[in-house]
Amino acid sequence: MRDTNKPKVLIIFGDAAETVDTMYPYFRLIEGGFEPVLAAPEKREYQMVMHQTKPGWTITKEWEGYSMPAAIAFKDVIPEDYIGIFFSGGRAPEYIREDEDLIKITRHFFKNNLPIASVCHGVEIPARADCVRGRRMATVPKAKFDLEVCGGTYVDEPCVIDGNLISGRTFWDHGYYMGAWMDLLNKERVRYTN
Repeated sequence: MRDTNKPKVLIIFGDAAETVDTMYPYFRLIEGGFEPVLAAPEKREYQMVMHQTKPGWTITKEWEGYSMPAAIAFKDVIPEDYIGIFFSGGRAPEYIREDEDLIKITRHFFKNNLPIASVCHGVEIPARADCVRGRRMATVPKAKFDLEVCGGTYVDEPCVIDGNLISGRTFWDHGYYMGAWMDLLNKERVRYTN
């Protein structure tokens, strides 16, 4: 029996996930009456980071951020138990995108037209899963190549809506794209509970 009071939503992250990219949607989902579930390669504590380009720097500077525990390992996720998925940014997507269980999870949400959100480097996961072909997405400019080489179209805007896929460039865009994703989740909640 499903707990229809608080539908579950996956947040995909790992070590070196961007702190704000992970925590903002986590707490926003709680506020919206959903149960956020942090999923990672293993069920353990993960160290997040903070990223920002400092004035005068041409690369991103990284600081240690908060840590959070993964509630579930990718191999234990039953995708049908979740109504949406969020791909956090930071460096984590680069190394977790090769996880076969994560690829299967990702393909499930695209195949079933469920609410999907991605920010920053989060695009690297659906790109690797061959799910961005023909889709429009925002991402951080340095991940534009990952999106385009996998058949997606890069859009330099704070909120890009392409059907069930909502995306933003960096944590500065959370206030623009998160509301659109929450709207999709609320519509899916109605369908899920009926």
